[in-house]
Amino acid sequence: MLALGVVLAALLVIANRFLFVFQDPRIDEVESALPHTNCGACGEAGCRIFAEKLIVGDVQPGQCTVNSHDNSKAIADYLGVELGGQEKRVARLACAGGKHVAQTRALYTGLHSCRGAAIVGGGGKGCAWGCLGMGDCEDVCELDAIAMDDHGLPIVDSEKCTACGDCVEICPRQLFELHPVSHRLWVACKNLDSDDDAEIECEVACTACERCATDSPEGLITIKDNLAVIDYRKNALASRVGIERCPTGAIVWINQKDEIEKGAKAKSIIRKQVLPLRRA
Repeated sequence: MLALGVVLAALLVIANRFLFVFQDPRIDEVESALPHTNCGACGEAGCRIFAEKLIVGDVQPGQCTVNSHDNSKAIADYLGVELGGQEKRVARLACAGGKHVAQTRALYTGLHSCRGAAIVGGGGKGCAWGCLGMGDCEDVCELDAIAMDDHGLPIVDSEKCTACGDCVEICPRQLFELHPVSHRLWVACKNLDSDDDAEIECEVACTACERCATDSPEGLITIKDNLAVIDYRKNALASRVGIERCPTGAIVWINQKDEIEKGAKAKSIIRKQVLPLRRA
């Protein structure tokens, strides 16, 4: 037994010598200066992997949009590299059809979940593309960047949002998209019905009237399947011009304060109460 123990110990020593994988001690130092949210905003699977790639120069400290500027600058100075940067991205919702403007055709009772409601007849909302308002996105957001408003719509706090994509994955109607903050022209609707049908179900739906496309620079906005679509490759041409004549306010401008602005011709919605159940 003693001889066997000696042999095994010797084998372990040899294995440790030849199979040892060196790990740069700077990785731990760099990781300690990262936010440890593992949110994926930098494009990597977690802070540890991001730290490892920082060491070998595959990424730059500024690509972590969640970290403070001071911490990112400290990492850059420590490694002797450029700070770099990446435009902050946020989650945006393609729906403005709250309970005060969108029709409810049936009462849903069951699991309080958008995914559950979507399976059971679509949850009773008249618009087959609209937000179901049960807050799956709020529940899944670990950074409290999403809160449901009084009309049953999720509101994204751009300061807290890290563009992790959890809300994108959880929404059964694919209403969330991740966009750079410079994308200020936004279509807050996904309804593909014709103009009359769309507005019957939701007062703020896109009616495919084409005014936004007509008023904007050529190719910036087009109408596809009864819905306005923005070509963000031409985002440099975007301005408030495209929203001014939208009759329902379905296409909006998001200002520097992250406030939603509608055009001058958009109908004014002053109703606060929930629309009554409306059966076909």
